[in-house]
Amino acid sequence: MNPTLGTADDGALPTVVIRKVKEAELDEMWSFVGGKKHPQWLWAALDHQTGRIVAYTFGRRADRVLMKLKALLAPLGIRRFYTDGWGTYGRHLDPRLHVVGKRRTQQLERKHLTLRTRIKRLVRRTICFSKSIRMHEIVIGWFINRFEFGLPL
Repeated sequence: MNPTLGTADDGALPTVVIRKVKEAELDEMWSFVGGKKHPQWLWAALDHQTGRIVAYTFGRRADRVLMKLKALLAPLGIRRFYTDGWGTYGRHLDPRLHVVGKRRTQQLERKHLTLRTRIKRLVRRTICFSKSIRMHEIVIGWFINRFEFGLPL
């Protein structure tokens, strides 16, 4: 959750409940900021059982961003990761916990379609785009927090 979006009127942070997630789907979604020469990736992890996003982060399509997402997922106790065959996952996920294949990432791919439909700056061919990385992250983060976690914003 984005703490700046989840504060109450009195400035107090909301209560956070951490629950175990047995299996998670991991994937990244391409977008851009300012122009297509400046790609920005939304990395997300989805609870395979409930179909809800449990963590997300932004960055390039690089190993360090996956490590940032893994740090967010560490408290959840995930015992199996489903991903596509992209190399970063193979390098940084324990092979005993990692299952490669598009068949097990269909829920997250569907979630990406929902995001692309509702947030026009994620559409590949659009005239609506973010001019700054900060604004890009705020708009997408706001939508995920509202849509996935039901936070009144």
